[in-house]
Amino acid sequence: MVRNNGEAMAAIVAAAIGTFVMGLFVVLGEAGIYSAPALSTGAGGVSGRTTFAIAIWLAAWALLHRIWRGRQMTPCVPFGVAIVLILLGLTGLFPPVWALL
Repeated sequence: MVRNNGEAMAAIVAAAIGTFVMGLFVVLGEAGIYSAPALSTGAGGVSGRTTFAIAIWLAAWALLHRIWRGRQMTPCVPFGVAIVLILLGLTGLFPPVWALL
């Protein structure tokens, strides 16, 4: 029996996109290119960065879910893309990377 796994692959890739976007927002903020607005005075700019990253994650999940719904996919490509995006996102969250800017 063939099981459709497109929905699961969409969730995995969307989570990786969210991780990458969060790292990107941090790097852009540290470089002075983009400053997310503070949505909470107690948390400052991190509240804006996380809120925007979550919004992009949810949008990516919804879009990929709609496109890949009901498909049987080989997990190699989505997992590979997810690993690369997660590693890039985590690199952007690593403080010594900011020192290079």
